[in-house]
Amino acid sequence: MSEKIYEIGNNDISFEQVKKISEFNRILLKKETKETIARCRTYLDEKIKSDDQLFYGINTGFGYLQNVRIDNSQLEILQENLIKSHACGLGDEVPSDIVKMMLLLKIKSLSYGHSGVQTITVERLIEMYNNDILPVIFTQGSLGASGDLAPLSHLCLPLIGLGEVYYNVKKQPSSEVLQTLGWKPIKLQSKEGLALINGTQFMSSYGIHNLIKADKLMKWANVIAAISFEGFDCVTYPFNKNIHAVRSHHGQVSVAEEMRKLLEGSEIAIQKKSQVQDPYSFRCIPQVHGATLDTINYVQSVFIKEINSVTDNPNIFPDEDLIISGGNFHGQPLALALDFLSIAMSELANISERRTYQLISGLRNLPPFLVKNPGLNSGFMIPQYTAAGIVSENKQLCTPSSVDSIPSSINQEDHVSMGANGAVKCKRVIDNVEKVLAIELLTAVQAIEFRRPLKTSEHLEKIIVSFREKVSFNDADRILHDDMKKAIEFIRIYSI
Repeated sequence: MSEKIYEIGNNDISFEQVKKISEFNRILLKKETKETIARCRTYLDEKIKSDDQLFYGINTGFGYLQNVRIDNSQLEILQENLIKSHACGLGDEVPSDIVKMMLLLKIKSLSYGHSGVQTITVERLIEMYNNDILPVIFTQGSLGASGDLAPLSHLCLPLIGLGEVYYNVKKQPSSEVLQTLGWKPIKLQSKEGLALINGTQFMSSYGIHNLIKADKLMKWANVIAAISFEGFDCVTYPFNKNIHAVRSHHGQVSVAEEMRKLLEGSEIAIQKKSQVQDPYSFRCIPQVHGATLDTINYVQSVFIKEINSVTDNPNIFPDEDLIISGGNFHGQPLALALDFLSIAMSELANISERRTYQLISGLRNLPPFLVKNPGLNSGFMIPQYTAAGIVSENKQLCTPSSVDSIPSSINQEDHVSMGANGAVKCKRVIDNVEKVLAIELLTAVQAIEFRRPLKTSEHLEKIIVSFREKVSFNDADRILHDDMKKAIEFIRIYSI
């Protein structure tokens, strides 16, 4: 099998590419990208030697200490001190796949040649990525402005032989791993520490992770809703394309079309119905799911723009002979988008739980709690409780982080985005959505069995058959925790 290599250059990374990046064995810099990085570094070195001007974070202190001049002989110490002093993370460890994404996105941001780093520094980050040397990073510590300072400091400690990393599935001191591999710590030059820890790669990596999972759960939400729709014996009129043509939100139109495809050829769907209309949780699937789809697409556009940007400070423009201090590290665009994504995804769980409730309510010729001998058996009574509790938790988690701001650095950094909190919280919301959808799937497939011998569409029947290989029909009470865990795992591994 040939080695698959992804080359990083000035071209943008698309969402589809970032989703598939794990399929590549290695990443590397294009030749012209190395030249761009080196040219910026050379410009910066010459500028410092020939100019007495103060440049923030290059020959000055940081934050409130911006006016303290640092002698050229101490610039290396300054950059190392920055990373050491800012590695102040606490809380849970960041999942390994998100850490690896942080490495990738930091490399990408530095590759544009506006950050002043050494080529050897970027190549060491690439070596860490390619060898699965993943720094230990913590979820708490970033205010989502000034860059994700604390998380990115932990990300970059191994460059100077400090901190801890996971290597060969073992947590160990970075110094030991460097010694094992024969790598020497990087001697950071002026501006490098600031370039490494300024940026939005913590928020961005969580955001990309969340979007990849949201993209998959969006597809599952439609499929599971379609199975529930059949289980509850609903009328298909609400998916008629004429309805959606006169209120043509893209997501709504798209979901309605998807529902028509999912139900095509269903024997259950064409049976005569006794009701004229169904509850909103079934009838308004295109409107509710579609609004979430539109939100996902919007948030995706924000994050793709972000990961293809330079987000450290100051920015260096060799061609224009400029070193400019600004605020590209500020996470406000991401913070607002993450809160929006949390709210939109929570609604998928909200409406899902309502469908689960309807399915167990004893209506539409379904037995109460979808079990034989209800009373002796409680059936699917309590999975709905679990779903309701998770949905309620999501409502609390969806209080926006971006409306908060706490001044820091003696009021120099007087407005922050709190996007890092929003990023971590958004992941928790989306993980919860997966659980609620899994409970609906478990319930909906049980309901379908009471429609036999009628069948739903060929596509849905294929999914149901595969699910039944993991979770059998529930004839009598058993430990449903096990079934719910299997349903969650099914959603994760089954390709729809």
